[in-house]
Amino acid sequence: MAMFEYSAWDGSKPFTSNESAQTFDALAEYLLEYGKNTLRHIDASTERENELLLQLVRDGFLERDVEGQFAVTARGIRRMQDRALNDLFQIHSRAANGRHECGMRGDGHDRLDDTKPYHYGDPVAHVDIQESLKNSMARQGCANELHISEDDLVVHETELQTNCTTVLLLDMSGSMARYGKFQQAKRVAMALQALVRGRFQGDSLHTVGFFTYASKLTERQLAESAPKPVTVFDHRVLLKVPIDQIDESVPEHFTNIQVGLQLARRILGRSTSANKQIICITDGEPTAYAEGGQLVLAYPPNERTALATLSEVRRCSQSGIRISTVALIEDFFYLGLKNFVEQMARLSRGIAVYCDAANLSGFVFDSFMKGRRSRRHAG
Repeated sequence: MAMFEYSAWDGSKPFTSNESAQTFDALAEYLLEYGKNTLRHIDASTERENELLLQLVRDGFLERDVEGQFAVTARGIRRMQDRALNDLFQIHSRAANGRHECGMRGDGHDRLDDTKPYHYGDPVAHVDIQESLKNSMARQGCANELHISEDDLVVHETELQTNCTTVLLLDMSGSMARYGKFQQAKRVAMALQALVRGRFQGDSLHTVGFFTYASKLTERQLAESAPKPVTVFDHRVLLKVPIDQIDESVPEHFTNIQVGLQLARRILGRSTSANKQIICITDGEPTAYAEGGQLVLAYPPNERTALATLSEVRRCSQSGIRISTVALIEDFFYLGLKNFVEQMARLSRGIAVYCDAANLSGFVFDSFMKGRRSRRHAG
C-alpha cells in the first residue's frame, strides 16, 4: 500500500517471478494501485523482465492493443477479479447458478430449514420425508404398517428470490491516491464483479467512476483505472466552465458526486430489476457539480455544491433507488464528510458508513447483500 500523498508508477519498481501466473499476480498489484500507467512503463525493463512479459502474452494474461501498448486480457481481468474476491471475502467456492434472497417467503427456489403443513398445490419435491414420517408414527403409534395421510405431510418453507441491478460509484478524485484508498476500493469493485459472475448471474453490476466528470467503466477500464492526477494546489478554487467548452485544460481531480449519481440513475432507469441500488465509495465532500449548462469546480466544499448533489440524491430516492455511501476516512476525522453522507442517507433512506481502506470490503459487501433483499418501488 502506498503511503505517499500522491504517488505514481515510474517504472522503477521491478517485479520478478518464475511462474507466469505468479508474475501476473505481482504485476496486478501494481495495476490495482497505479492503473494503466503501469502498463505504459513496463516496456522499459530488463531483458529478464522482457522475457517474463512475453510469457504473459503467450499465456493470455496480456496483449498488445492497436497502439502497440500492453493491455490486460479478459483472462487477466478474470484472474484479478477472482483473486480479489478470495482475498477480501474468503469465498473459495461459488455455486454455478447462484441466486440471492429477498427475505420474502413464498413459492421460491431455495429451501429453508423451517417447515409448514402441506397444502394442496405445494410442490411434492419440497416434502420433508423425515418429519412427515414422524408425524405418521406419532398418530398411529407402533403400527406394523404406516399409512401416511395428507395431514401428516409437511413441506419445507421456501424463499422468494429476486434480481438486482447495482451501480458501484467509485471516487477517482485526486485524494483517492493517498494511503492506498483507491487501490483497495478498486479491489472491492473487482471482487464484486467476480461475486456477481459466480453467484448472482441474473443480476447486473455496473461501475461508474466519478471525478470532475463521470464515466461508466468497462471491466478492462476498471482494471486499468487510477485516480486523476492533482494539477491544482491552490487553497481556494472557484472555476466555472460552459459544459460545451470543456477541454483538456480543465482539472479532472475534483469530486463530482452529482454527475456520478445522474449517470447511475440513467443506468438504473433502463433496468427492469425488482431491486435497484447505488453503492458510493468516496473520501471527500463534493467539490464539483453541473448547473445551468456550466460545470462548477469549488474548493473548499461549499453549500451550493452540497445542495446540488443532495437534490440528485432525492431524485434517486424518488425513483426507488437505495443508496449506500461508504466514506473513507484515513488520516483525520472529516466532520464535514460525515455530516454530508448522513444527509445522503436520510434523503435516500439508505445507509452511511465510515471506515478506513483496510475495512472497506466488509462494509461494501454487507451493503451489497442487504440492498438485494429489500424491494422498493417509486412513490
